[in-house]
Amino acid sequence: MSRNIEIKEGAFLIADAHYSHKRPELLELIKAIHVDKLSPTQIIFMGDIFDALFGGVDFTLQNNQEMVDLINDISKNIEVIYLEGNHDFNLVKIFPNAKVFTMKQQPVECSFNNKTIYLAHGDFGSDLGYRIYTSLIRNPYILPVLSFIDTVSNHSILNNLDTHLNKKDDCNDFRGFKEYISKRLDDKFRCSYFIEGHFHQNETIEFEKFKYINLAAFACNQRYFIVKLSYEELLLEENIFSKEI
Repeated sequence: MSRNIEIKEGAFLIADAHYSHKRPELLELIKAIHVDKLSPTQIIFMGDIFDALFGGVDFTLQNNQEMVDLINDISKNIEVIYLEGNHDFNLVKIFPNAKVFTMKQQPVECSFNNKTIYLAHGDFGSDLGYRIYTSLIRNPYILPVLSFIDTVSNHSILNNLDTHLNKKDDCNDFRGFKEYISKRLDDKFRCSYFIEGHFHQNETIEFEKFKYINLAAFACNQRYFIVKLSYEELLLEENIFSKEI
């Protein structure tokens, strides 16, 4: 777990947008923030904001340059907190003005109205095989090699990855989700709220020690959440972004 962050009322939480040329919807929301049509007090990106953005692999940055530039400009005036996901990582140099948290630093300890809140993308604490895989693809020695192979092969690796990702259904129901989360988190954390993305379920579960909130994926229907204070408790107001704003 990592350093304490104060969550602000009016903060926007955005999870799992999986932004790409096939899913461009997030760009319009970020543009609306950039020109002050929307005015969050803080932006909290909950991971997998991009379908493929890997620090150290220049081609993924080129594909996402417009979005990256907008976020960097916004972050000069609005606090941006970015929890890396399994589709977007090694981002510290890409977003120099944001507070970036790697998977190893998650869950991130936060506070709101004197209550402890943990934020995470959602892929921490996975099985050994997944942990080995994520360590390898983030390795600063292995990534340049993969990037080189991708470049000399005319981006065959990343193009194949893009094809695979575009076939995925990001909006499936997770059967047995409550039992899965209970085994994974219950009795491990003492807090008021535990908020994460990754699973795309848009579901709230009351455990004995905390309230668990799994956020909807922006990629599914352009939902994002605004932090509100209601009767001294945290409320995440669900919003659906429209270009008409």
